[in-house]
Amino acid sequence: MSIAHYHLLADDSPFPVTEYQAEWLETILMLGACCGLPLTMYLVDKIGRKGSLIGSSSTTLVAWIVIAFAPCIEYIYVARFLAGLAGDTAFVAAPMYIAEMADQKIRGFLSSIIYLMMLAGVLLVYCVAPFVPLWVPCIIGIGFNSITLVALPFMPDSPYYLLFKDKPDEARKALQQLRPHGNTEAELKDIAVAIERQKSEKGRPQDLLLVKSNRKALMIMVWLNGSQHMSSISVMLMNLHSILEEAGAVHIASSTAAI
Repeated sequence: MSIAHYHLLADDSPFPVTEYQAEWLETILMLGACCGLPLTMYLVDKIGRKGSLIGSSSTTLVAWIVIAFAPCIEYIYVARFLAGLAGDTAFVAAPMYIAEMADQKIRGFLSSIIYLMMLAGVLLVYCVAPFVPLWVPCIIGIGFNSITLVALPFMPDSPYYLLFKDKPDEARKALQQLRPHGNTEAELKDIAVAIERQKSEKGRPQDLLLVKSNRKALMIMVWLNGSQHMSSISVMLMNLHSILEEAGAVHIASSTAAI
């Protein structure tokens, strides 16, 4: 968002934008993410992890297109809200998809790549966007999302999700595609046992606090996420160019310092 802020408040902005209007672009992204959480919880079980990722990529693609051709700030507001929805869906569905598909030996590594790819995307935009018109990073975003939308339909769905939906034949086929040389029948049985246990042991919201292991996990996640966001990382990323401009960098341009 720091880049869009930078372009929209510049003298050559495609349409007039006030500082107050530009600040709302940051808040609307977070509002979209908050609204997306209950929707994501429903979608990952209704249409699956793969379907949720396709929906997330499609929504992000629409958001980039709207930003690229926006005639006024209100269009970008809508795009930012959609981006918040899609980003929340991706950050929930992608780890589930990877964890349920990947081999145990590389599951942790693949899960960590999600966050690394996000950082790589931020770095790419910071390297390119300050030196080109606003529509150029939009084209980059459209390109990456288009690749995702072309590739995902050819990927197998999660065997765990397919078994959960009582589709054992499709689950077996997906697992064989993922583990062509592995013992798929034994793994299918393990997944089936886990699903039966999940269906028989219905959890309650209060179990997050009443069950000791759940309470410990909740405290760890709240601490890690809370300390990250309370350190103002989101504010820094969204306003980095403005902060550096106002700080008055002497020996290096603010666009280069941001990188």
